[in-house]
Amino acid sequence: MSHYRSDRWHTEFLLFDVLGAADHYGHAPYSDVDPDTAAEILTEVEAFAHRHLAPSFDVAEHDPVRLDPATGRVIVPPGLSDALKAHVSSDWLRLDLSADLTGIHVPPSLRWAAAEFILGANPAVAMCSQLVPQAVNLLHHHGTSDQRRLAEIILDRRWTVTMVLTEPDVGSDVGAACTRAVPQPDGTWHIEGVKRFITWGDHDATENVVHLVLARPTGTPGAGGAGTKGLSLFVVPASHYDPATGRPLGRNGVTTTRIEHKMGLAASPTCELTFGDQAPAVATLLGGKHAGIAQMFEIITYVRMLVGLKATAALSSGHLNARDYATTRRQGHALTTPPQQRTASVPIIEHPDVRRSLLTQKAYAHGARALVLYTATLLDRIEAGRTTSRPDEAAHSRHRLLLPVVKTWCAETAWHQLGSQSLQVLGGSGYLRDYPIEQYVRDTKIDSIYEGTTAIQALDLLQRRILPDNGETLTKLLDDIHTTATDLRGISALADHAATLSRAADAVGGMVTWAIRHAAEDLPLAALGATRILMALGDLTAGWLVLRAAATAVKRQEQSSSGPDIKGWNSVINCGRWYAGQVLPHLTGDLASLMALEPQVLTLTVDEL
Repeated sequence: MSHYRSDRWHTEFLLFDVLGAADHYGHAPYSDVDPDTAAEILTEVEAFAHRHLAPSFDVAEHDPVRLDPATGRVIVPPGLSDALKAHVSSDWLRLDLSADLTGIHVPPSLRWAAAEFILGANPAVAMCSQLVPQAVNLLHHHGTSDQRRLAEIILDRRWTVTMVLTEPDVGSDVGAACTRAVPQPDGTWHIEGVKRFITWGDHDATENVVHLVLARPTGTPGAGGAGTKGLSLFVVPASHYDPATGRPLGRNGVTTTRIEHKMGLAASPTCELTFGDQAPAVATLLGGKHAGIAQMFEIITYVRMLVGLKATAALSSGHLNARDYATTRRQGHALTTPPQQRTASVPIIEHPDVRRSLLTQKAYAHGARALVLYTATLLDRIEAGRTTSRPDEAAHSRHRLLLPVVKTWCAETAWHQLGSQSLQVLGGSGYLRDYPIEQYVRDTKIDSIYEGTTAIQALDLLQRRILPDNGETLTKLLDDIHTTATDLRGISALADHAATLSRAADAVGGMVTWAIRHAAEDLPLAALGATRILMALGDLTAGWLVLRAAATAVKRQEQSSSGPDIKGWNSVINCGRWYAGQVLPHLTGDLASLMALEPQVLTLTVDEL
């Protein structure tokens, strides 16, 4: 059996029963995708992920990717190469292409729901292949005629792409990048510099890799300069090509100078790329316009959500693997069995603490999935509003607010739960590579670092999402959460948790009030609490959605007392009750801890830290 355990039932329940995606599916702009079609797509993508991607999940653990010094190419082991080729050549990757390329407008929430299966089955492959349609969309919408032709070639010849931002000793401070772009008489540019931590920066599973490179133009009036505003986005193929056929014509001046040896995600070759050292690295300016950061952020925004979903998929599969193990591993005796009657051992799932652990993992996994899909349905609303010329500003503001939470809360939560709960259920066996959870833990840690660390995302939430509107967008979210708390009072199975949800919302509201007040007088002190605020907002929003799901499940039970969904409904209700009772109460303590922060910590000497 494959390592991967998926949960399509819960995905469909959230989309169609809880989050109201069906309100948009089958209607403009999604007329070609009704709920039945969407369910069929999810079924088929899930099957594809299990069949073609999951088997190579751990191939690179035994047969590592390597840099061939003779050719300068990254060699990918056969099973992994086959998986990448299968996804890049599949129709499922085209779900993420824009409607004017495919003729079919697929709802964002459906695209994200389907992407979970790909990310869960083989996250290393997905972090390469899922980027292809995003780059194609960018070239198609912003590129010159030649670059739009390149977008067609990428699809036809099944090339892969990269986003190239980070440089040695620069890290997340993109504005400090010093890679240069030198203009040439023929209108092209030569890129000169070194970039680091480039995911799938080179590999032999495709004949060409197209790099999207942020660089600083030189000798160009009105372009270049300091900071992120001085960066432009350049298109740099690893190999030159015939624009008519796409046939490669020899290597461009892009050299892979090393691959990183990492804690996890070994199947994803993370490369250092040197531009223009051995030969000119010939590039073209995207769209002929110097708008690098704005253009690149179209992909960065996507990838941040992708990282949150990657972590969610790992946590969900980790929980289900731990549950499977707990049903077969026998050890100890039931606590209620008298010593003189103890004979055979029992499955460890009978032990109270194992049940506590499994239900905690499930609650967080359900909350993370609900958070991602809820945020994706906001994109449905944004696109639908655009189509009808009635912009949904509320959906846009809330999506902006939640994006750093999706990326960071899901990543941090998955890492902690996989390491402290999922692996722990397996005991000593969890520490062995015989079971996938050990790899999940290593592979998932990068998610809190990818595309902006936790601290960076927390500052982004505070400075760019909360402070500019004085917390108004967040306050509206809290109002919706209080409304749900009021509704819960009328549902007997959940009434006990109405006050818990309301108190949790008040606690987060108190944190925001504290941050806004201190930001005006002492921004560093407010920043000291930013990560706690982000994580608390994630805990609260996930809990709100888990309880909404539980309330919906209660209603479905009242409408039908039998059928195949009864077991799932019961699971959702119990999960919601557990989350409300075991996670949400922590938020009042988090508020107290936040308010106890003292500015003195900012003046401590190095030896005191």
